[in-house]
Amino acid sequence: MEPGGFDFQQILQAAQQVQAQLQNAQQALADSEVTGTAGGGAVRAVVSGQGELVDLTIDASVVDPSDPAETAATIADLVLAAVRDAGRAAAELQQNQLGTVAGGVPGLDLSALGLGGAPAVAGELDDDYEDEDDEDDEDDENEDPKG
Repeated sequence: MEPGGFDFQQILQAAQQVQAQLQNAQQALADSEVTGTAGGGAVRAVVSGQGELVDLTIDASVVDPSDPAETAATIADLVLAAVRDAGRAAAELQQNQLGTVAGGVPGLDLSALGLGGAPAVAGELDDDYEDEDDEDDEDDENEDPKG
């Protein structure tokens, strides 16, 4: 045991184990896919465990040739909803995979790994985009700022 009561060899070994577990979790995420849907499954978005959009399917029933403007708006809304749904599933998968690695390591911040999971598809949505249907925003506006 080193001065001060720390066994640095043991700490180093523990850090190497955590690093190996983290690499395994990251690989598992890279190999995983989750699916989000909207419109009763009319639009399906597949996102990798790392949050990258890898597939998007739009059922032909969503297309109304008699009203192209409304169809385009509807498809855009459904695509956003499906991608968000898949993004939430990817974030949950990330939390499950990486949370087990971080669990028991107080103060370990994994956000620098780029796997925060907040955006459904990293870099795909504009930074200016406002989530109009986010219920949390409404709750935040109604909170008393004094606590």
